[in-house]
Amino acid sequence: MLLRIALFALMAAGLAGFGAVAWISTRSPPPPSVAAAAVAPPVKVSVLAAAHTLRPGVLLKPDDLTAAVVAQSAVPEGARLDTPANRADLLGAMLRRNVLAGEVLLPIHVMRAGDRGFLAAVLGPGMRATTVGVDAVTGSAGLIWPGDHVDLILTETIDNPAAPLGRRVAGETVLHNVRVIAIDQELMQGATAPTPGSTFNASQGRTVTLEVSPEDAERVAVATRLGHLSLSVISADTPSVPVKPASVIQAAAPAPVTWGGDVSTALRAGPKGDATNAMLHVYEGSAEGKEFHFQ
Repeated sequence: MLLRIALFALMAAGLAGFGAVAWISTRSPPPPSVAAAAVAPPVKVSVLAAAHTLRPGVLLKPDDLTAAVVAQSAVPEGARLDTPANRADLLGAMLRRNVLAGEVLLPIHVMRAGDRGFLAAVLGPGMRATTVGVDAVTGSAGLIWPGDHVDLILTETIDNPAAPLGRRVAGETVLHNVRVIAIDQELMQGATAPTPGSTFNASQGRTVTLEVSPEDAERVAVATRLGHLSLSVISADTPSVPVKPASVIQAAAPAPVTWGGDVSTALRAGPKGDATNAMLHVYEGSAEGKEFHFQ
């Protein structure tokens, strides 16, 4: 009896399981789950960074800057977008600390020209800052940047009518291999003033501030009264000239002078470039000849 009851129970359970499977198979498949909304890629921006490793005290030049692409959400506070105006604003800024290649430039890294204490921080011990006025031509067409080394050349006219033509214009190097520490936007006479909101224009006239010794600062002050000053860029491979201590005053060695006759053959009075007295005899018939002297 018990065996029969167990057999019937087992058959009932099998039928119930079979019915459940059949019922499930007859149902329509569930609708596919809604896919998660596609995540938009992060917005990226270009910010200014160091093109190579830079050491403290360096004055930023165009080849020191590069663009770093970062996610907008990860842009460090104070980073500058890579725009022409922002690049121009950083040119000439002095680094306060080491910056690795590709590192984003932040306000804590730089001190810009015009900031309080900039000149005091950038000048070497015992050195002075002196400023000369240049224009688009004498300033090497705007191709000189803070941190470059230059020669300062004086061109002067000798106000002596008695001097030969070849000795009335002279040029000489007043300072050799000095560092440019700042380029001001102050325009010289004859230049066009920038309009408000205009971008940096490297071809505009300006003042150039040089790092010099106290004695050389006096030489520049005198040179500005003597004639026309211009700048000549020094190769980056040229070694720096050691600066004399401010307490040591030595007589400056006479610099070689280039005269107008050394440049223009037309100004030379003779084969050797020296003036000679020329004399012309004029005879009229039997009358006594006359002598005319030329210098």
